[in-house]
Amino acid sequence: MKPREQRESGQGDLFRARLEQIIDMKHPLVKLAGQIHWPFLENTCGAVYSDVPGRPPLPTRLMAGLEILKYTYNLSDERLCEAWLENPYFQFFCGEAFFQHELPFDRSSMTRWRQRMGEEKLKALIQESLAVAVKTGALKPSALTAVVVDTTVQPKNVMFPTDAKLLNRARERLVRLAKKHGVTLRQTYTRVGKLALIKHQRYAHAKQFKRAGKSLRKLKTYLRRVIRDIARKIARNELLKPVFAKPLSLSHRVLTQQRRQKGPKVYSLHAPEVECIGKGKAHKPYEFGVKVSLATTVAPAKGGQFILHAKSLPGAPYDGHTLESVIPDIEATTGARLSRVLADAGYKGHKTPPGYKFKVYTQGQKRGVTGEIKRLFRRRAAIEPVIGHTKSEHRMERNYLAHRHGDAANAVLAAAGYNFRRLIRWLSGFVRGWLLAGLLKA
Repeated sequence: MKPREQRESGQGDLFRARLEQIIDMKHPLVKLAGQIHWPFLENTCGAVYSDVPGRPPLPTRLMAGLEILKYTYNLSDERLCEAWLENPYFQFFCGEAFFQHELPFDRSSMTRWRQRMGEEKLKALIQESLAVAVKTGALKPSALTAVVVDTTVQPKNVMFPTDAKLLNRARERLVRLAKKHGVTLRQTYTRVGKLALIKHQRYAHAKQFKRAGKSLRKLKTYLRRVIRDIARKIARNELLKPVFAKPLSLSHRVLTQQRRQKGPKVYSLHAPEVECIGKGKAHKPYEFGVKVSLATTVAPAKGGQFILHAKSLPGAPYDGHTLESVIPDIEATTGARLSRVLADAGYKGHKTPPGYKFKVYTQGQKRGVTGEIKRLFRRRAAIEPVIGHTKSEHRMERNYLAHRHGDAANAVLAAAGYNFRRLIRWLSGFVRGWLLAGLLKA
């Protein structure tokens, strides 16, 4: 069944005051709520529901508003639920007419809504943020035709992987699962496994690598024995085989993977999709997560630097090869045809869609670079602080959402949160006041 959307009736309540009578109607969140075209989000997000009998889902404005607030103010789901009950501006932004003392939704409803929407439907939040920016004068439509593209790493919520930790954790997970389903093991290796892990860490720290290698082989032996024991016990039980299929497969991959093997490796048991990506940073040689492509405007906008596109790129593809899918996505999001794309030297030898070969310029390129392009390249580095703010202030620094679809949703929502934060600052008059002060000094 499709959601029952919230509609403003204007009716009052004898015993309660409406939120418009309590809050400041000049607050930036109130202004932003009035500028967002909520029917567009309702039509886009409501398309995933079928019109069949059943319990109606929560209103789109409520759920979309919660996601905007979560990523704009860098809040967890739990903290957002607490703040929503305390903040009348949050409630007004989500479409409530009267102050609510109880949550009209469950925390898990936000997780299910994100999963149901997926990356494609959540892109509507970025589109709407750009539409509001153009409508309020924070961004000119002509600025959408020239973009800067760059990639970064969206780290996953995993600890730094080591062979010893993964081996011991795989054994612990198998033992825990066996106890849960009543599979009696010959030995669990709980005590000696923990001791072998501690010894390995101490020997490795002391650079006694022969002794550390001996402890590592013990951990492999313990895991191998547990795998064989479980495989024997469930060989004739057709009900338990599907339960242990994935954990046994992951444990076997951890046991057999080599340091320099070709193909994907397991870096985390609860998030096996995590990839090891090196971006050449001296302070952080390797990051564990997924590569993300971001695109911003080249021309400086009055409201700040807006993100036009965000997309997760599983498989850690070469930067230049990502343009084949990124450029059409940018045009589909903004509705404008790109005339110029600026990128760093990592996009050298790029693979672009037909017709864009001479519209993409990389750092250090000599052929075809005019004086105007050289001047535009002075703005290419403006995307770097945008990436930094998106990571530190809008939940891209550590992704807590599960699986590949969680990686994709978190990247899109972080970009939307960044844009809406720029709009709140623009509507509050802070940016316009700063620009006016600069003009008066000049």
